[in-house]
Amino acid sequence: MCPDIIICNTMKRQLILLSCFCMAGAVMAQQYQPQGYSDSRTKGMAPEMTELYAPQPPKVTPGDIQRNTAPSDAIVLFDGKNLDAWRSDRGDAGWKVNPDGTMTVNKRAGDIITRESFGDFQLHIEWMVPKDIHGSGQGRGNSGVYLQDKYEVQVLDSYENETYVNGQAASIYKQSAPLVNPCRKPGEWNVYDIIYTAPTFKADGTYRTRPVVTVLFNGVLVQNATTIIGTTEYIGLPQFGAHGDGPIRLQSHGDRSEPISYRNIWIRKL
Repeated sequence: MCPDIIICNTMKRQLILLSCFCMAGAVMAQQYQPQGYSDSRTKGMAPEMTELYAPQPPKVTPGDIQRNTAPSDAIVLFDGKNLDAWRSDRGDAGWKVNPDGTMTVNKRAGDIITRESFGDFQLHIEWMVPKDIHGSGQGRGNSGVYLQDKYEVQVLDSYENETYVNGQAASIYKQSAPLVNPCRKPGEWNVYDIIYTAPTFKADGTYRTRPVVTVLFNGVLVQNATTIIGTTEYIGLPQFGAHGDGPIRLQSHGDRSEPISYRNIWIRKL
């Protein structure tokens, strides 16, 4: 069949579906009708008139949970082999890649950031606080995942470690506390699945739409389409300023506790 005919038929079917949705909304908005009421506007419609068959969503092979592999359309940022996808502010990434396929923060080497920049995305990342962790509050297993290098999702040992709620694990740092605290105890792996919508800006550099983030923490929803106000500052209020795509940054925090580790990091552009 000619591609133009397929597109034309698809558009026609989408228009029919939209018209049906509008009619359904109008019916729901009316006062309740007695049983047996029949709307003449849907009389004679067939089920297939509201069914769409094209375009088909692209097929993606999911990752293997047991082997910690990424989906087929993901960009693998770290699979335990090397840090080729990362750099530091001063050059190559200086964190330690371990024989077990994990990497450990090197506090002397500073943060690491992805070589590639991203807009809207789905990010999967796993982290672990060492079993023998010391310290308390913000000085206990502190790190962070920065979205577009500006907006931090906090990483911290929050298993039995009291601190300010908008600074515990999975908070949007200094802005939004997580809905619940599903943090696993030190020595066990935690998982973040982050869905992020990048902001858009007006000509004067102010937000047209602010960044929005959803976070699943160990499979539990903790940030539900949360609006990020601005940059996540340690001191002071959020800052604003137009920007484009940005890298993912993993923080090397300056606390004195034992460094945490990361593994199995991948991202899907949306």
